[in-house]
Amino acid sequence: MVPKMTSQNKRSDRANRARMLVSCPDRPGIVAAVSRFLCEHGANIVQSDQYTMDPEGGLFFIRIEFDLENLNERREGLKADFAKVADEFQMTWSIARASRRKRLAIFVSKEDHALLELLWHWQSGDLDADIAMVISNHDDMRGLVEPLGIPYYHIPVTAETKAEAEKRQLELVDGQVDAVVLARYMQIISPKFIEHFPNRIINIHHSFLPAFVGGKPYAQAYNRGVKIIGATAHYVTEELDGGPIIEQDVQRVSHRDNVEDLKRIGRHIERTVLARAVNWHVEDRVIVHGNKTVVFS
Repeated sequence: MVPKMTSQNKRSDRANRARMLVSCPDRPGIVAAVSRFLCEHGANIVQSDQYTMDPEGGLFFIRIEFDLENLNERREGLKADFAKVADEFQMTWSIARASRRKRLAIFVSKEDHALLELLWHWQSGDLDADIAMVISNHDDMRGLVEPLGIPYYHIPVTAETKAEAEKRQLELVDGQVDAVVLARYMQIISPKFIEHFPNRIINIHHSFLPAFVGGKPYAQAYNRGVKIIGATAHYVTEELDGGPIIEQDVQRVSHRDNVEDLKRIGRHIERTVLARAVNWHVEDRVIVHGNKTVVFS
């Protein structure tokens, strides 16, 4: 029998693995320069994905995973040396350790489907991250979360207390988590909060927008006889539901589906789309460019 690969085993196997993300103006020699640099430093490239928006004057994006002996001790020196290459090619870049699991805060309101999907992925070892806490404006999900050993914080939000509630949320997450996931959290996040986590707050919503705004979107969609429903996961920006899109999916429906059928189908799409987006983010597979993303899935 082959032993099950646990999260701890995976982290041990990747102790010397790093992920490099690069974006820069396209020109000849980028891949050669990066590959040569890694080779000269004794690194072994194990995966490489690249994309160019336009070979003539466009932007170039690359994601590389590589192994380097004694990575922890050598990473800062590696970054200092790579800065010279980056300057030559006008790169925006990062190097992250694959073994360092990102810490997530999940925000949720009353709907549990997106939260449950993330918890299931986390329990099964398919979500390569640690859930540091769950924060909610309702107390409904405490019984799902606390038995798993995850701290649960109930912070009620009203129009009068919104600023104070958000201040408390920031006190909990600032410096404690790498990203925030809005798992059907039905409150608008302020610009001040977004400033603390640029391109690190992930939201999920149905894909009817902007056609069916406000309450009861599935009833609106049913009344219009829609034939396709879907979900969108995106980074949160000051533009409401207008941030860079990470993942989307759709499913065909018909006149035979009533409002409850549409809601059920919509919840399934939302939970799978959010889980994919969160996984890609924590695995350093997303590069944000303007209001778009390049996702090396």
